[in-house]
This record gives sequence, structure tokens and C-alpha cells, in this order.
Amino acid sequence: MFDTTKAFGSFAVPDTEQARVFYRDTLGLDVEDVPGMEEDGLLDIDLGEGRGVLVYPKPDHVPAVFTVLNLVTDDIGAAVDELARRGVNTLRYEGFDQDEQGIARGGEPLVAWFEDPAGNVVGLIQE
Repeated sequence: MFDTTKAFGSFAVPDTEQARVFYRDTLGLDVEDVPGMEEDGLLDIDLGEGRGVLVYPKPDHVPAVFTVLNLVTDDIGAAVDELARRGVNTLRYEGFDQDEQGIARGGEPLVAWFEDPAGNVVGLIQE
């Protein structure tokens, strides 16, 4: 019924230029304007292999109370350290056994969470 190879996720931010800088410069992801939608401020975060996430402006944005994007890494400890060096701090959640880096190591996968400038929660996962 659906072509899942064309499926994609999306989330809102109040300021797409601020999101562009964070996801591109701080996280090092490929971020481009959506062709033909530049004036609307729509962004595409390219996650590789034809996968992407649409980021759209919403002036009255309220951050979700859940993770909007999960990024996979081979070395979560090194990734958390590098993010901290870039000014990104991990979040702490009650009920999760998180170490001094903020990494939940209670099972698989290993997970850490942080917020983007809009307050959206991003997960960092080591499988």
C-alpha cells in the first residue's frame, strides 16, 4: 500500500536558520534547503542512504516530550565527549541508570539524549 523507501520523518522548530547551524555545524550533518521551498524555510537533514528528515518552521513551536530524532554512532562515549566539547550537554532522566557522561548503559542499545536549540530531544545510540 505504501512505498516505504520514500517515507520520511519531520519535526518543527521556531527558527530554521538556527536549526541549520546546529544540525550542520554542531552535529556535522548534511543540511540543505528543500528545493523550491527555500522561501518557506524548509530544510532536509540528509541521513544517508536516501533517508532524510524534514525540518519545518513553526513560530509557535512547543518542543515534543519525546525523542524526535535518533542518531547512531559506533562509539557513544567519544561522541558524547565531542558534543560536550562543542557545547552540547546530555540530558538526565529519572528511571535511567546514566553514567557521568549521561549515557544509559543499562542494556542494549546504549543511549544518550540532548536537546537542539528549539528544545527538541535528539537521541544518540550505540547499537
